[in-house]
Amino acid sequence: MSRLNVQSARETLQAFDFDRLFVEELGWSKPVDTKQAFWNAKGKAFSGRAIAQLGKVAVFELTSEDGTIPEAKARLDVHRAVAKDQHEHVLVFCDRDRSQSVLSWARREGEKLAPRSHSYFKGQPGDLFLSKLSSLVVDIADLDAQGSVDIGAVATRLREALDVERVTRRFYKEFQEQHELFLARIEGIEKERDRRWYASVLLNRLMFVYFLQKKGFLDGGDQSYLRRKLDSSLKKGKDLYYDFLKVLFFEGFARPVSERSAEARCLLGDICYLDGGLFLRHQIEAAHEALHIPDEAFTNILDLFEKYSWNLNDTPGGQDDEINPDVLGYIFEKYINQKEFGAYYTRPEITRYLCEKTIYALILDRVHEDAEKGDRRFESIEELLLRLDARLCRKLFKEILPELSILDPACGSGAFLVAALKTLLDVYSAVVGRIDFVNDRGLRTELKKAKAEHPSIQYWVKKKIVTDNLFGVDIMEEATEIAKLRLFLTLVASATSVEELEPLPNIDFNILSGNSLIGLLHVEDEDFERRQGGGQAHLFRRTFRQVLHEKNLLIDAYKYFSGSSERLGEIRDEIDREKSGAIETLNEILLTEFKDIRFEQATWDRQKNAAGKPVRRPVSFKDVTDLRPFHWGYEFDVILGKRGGFDVIITNPPYGRDSSRRQRSSSPSIRMLSRKIS
Repeated sequence: MSRLNVQSARETLQAFDFDRLFVEELGWSKPVDTKQAFWNAKGKAFSGRAIAQLGKVAVFELTSEDGTIPEAKARLDVHRAVAKDQHEHVLVFCDRDRSQSVLSWARREGEKLAPRSHSYFKGQPGDLFLSKLSSLVVDIADLDAQGSVDIGAVATRLREALDVERVTRRFYKEFQEQHELFLARIEGIEKERDRRWYASVLLNRLMFVYFLQKKGFLDGGDQSYLRRKLDSSLKKGKDLYYDFLKVLFFEGFARPVSERSAEARCLLGDICYLDGGLFLRHQIEAAHEALHIPDEAFTNILDLFEKYSWNLNDTPGGQDDEINPDVLGYIFEKYINQKEFGAYYTRPEITRYLCEKTIYALILDRVHEDAEKGDRRFESIEELLLRLDARLCRKLFKEILPELSILDPACGSGAFLVAALKTLLDVYSAVVGRIDFVNDRGLRTELKKAKAEHPSIQYWVKKKIVTDNLFGVDIMEEATEIAKLRLFLTLVASATSVEELEPLPNIDFNILSGNSLIGLLHVEDEDFERRQGGGQAHLFRRTFRQVLHEKNLLIDAYKYFSGSSERLGEIRDEIDREKSGAIETLNEILLTEFKDIRFEQATWDRQKNAAGKPVRRPVSFKDVTDLRPFHWGYEFDVILGKRGGFDVIITNPPYGRDSSRRQRSSSPSIRMLSRKIS
């Protein structure tokens, strides 16, 4: 079975060259009859021609007489008209400007036709569209003597080839073994929990760099950069590679070239500046100056990585040895933490489905809320994007899309956040692609300026979404580290050359760690002031509003910072100090709310060498701290206070064993878990 060349197919799709897409990329045949044909459906005229053929299935590209994409009911009428001459067919509707398209196939249900439509708009990356078409790739070996092929059999074989679980199980088994060996070789960290956390931090960085090098973004396109530098380090002496990595992380990726020392520039070669918090010195690194890791640990990890093909594209590639960013989430959620830790793997098609149903519904609601009297209502996001005019483009681009706040309160490795990013990207990209064709000079000028300032518009749009729209919380620090990593990888995947890379966004305070089930939503000023210590502390007491204001100023400075990594690190440390003091006070307030709760503590009867009678005691401050409360009214006060709450909470529905409950939980009617949470 042939593999879809994703990059070539994407370029062909973005050029709206559907002839070449089907024939050269998917391997279909050129049609025998290519003459122009005409159809009428409910009084509307369409012209088109066959562009590809596979056995008895033909693909037609059509354009309506008025140059627009017909609505869903009209497209069904066209299917009925075409079916009179060509029983099995696929229709590709294009507008006159070739900026919008809808691929439509009609499944037969008895005598009825049930169309299945898939849209692609100018400016979209096309990955989702191509992932659907990838199952239609054929090779000459798939054809019989008559040049025909069983599409159902081809689709089945491809589904088996693209089974991500089979790949990741094998990778995970080896990764788990190396993870434990790597963990044992970390020197200078006494606490097991901190050592495990740091192992995750370091391996995340290494995997990020490994994806970058396989993309050809390091030192002039060196796809073996990490291995080459390890070999060079071994020639210089024993156990020097960890020192090289620290220079790569903290002076290479974390600093612009102009701020690097001459020694670092010589050692590292041509390395792009990325920033983004991923390559700032981690709190564990700051607290353990004696940290060291021998070369053997890195040799084993790189040996493992080199056995697999690393691909930043989210579109499945069809290779049994392929590792893409989704694998990182699979490993973390399905294996490393297991179900007893509350980590659940959710397949990408499910996260994407839930995000689309939720976010599309919200966008449509916002459009309809702001509609002027007499404006039409749109039945689907596809219909909305097909009818974009100047006013809708401005409304979506300037108001609705930038202001959406999407939360996963148990984000794990970020599966739903990545799916939400892709869902928003499809809408954003369609709007951006349409702006060039609408009558809004100001909007076109703004977009033209953005194109001039940013080498990759898609990277710029993704960065806006990650920075402004996405928020997550998880009780495990390792989970939030991987969630941020996956969002960063999704960003980097947009770049086709190293020149298109821009500094990563600082999202440390978008994705936070804590117990999202316990914490304060609202805090009264007098409660906060009363618990800020004793003695002379009243002379330095601040109101809760003052604390929030100062914290938010620092976070904005961090989030939108451009400058030296040292100063960025100083801002983050200042935020951590501010938060530490505030959270201690908030935990004191929370303790007062637990005053009527009694903690049942187990005891041990030494004489009987058995468990004694449990002792009931009041909840202590340590009990509260150990719960790691997440104080929503402090951490996300801007969204909860000024915006009125999160627009969307997207997470796994409450699957249950009861059949009636499960049916309700997985129903499409659960399209939005919360419109406004406050």
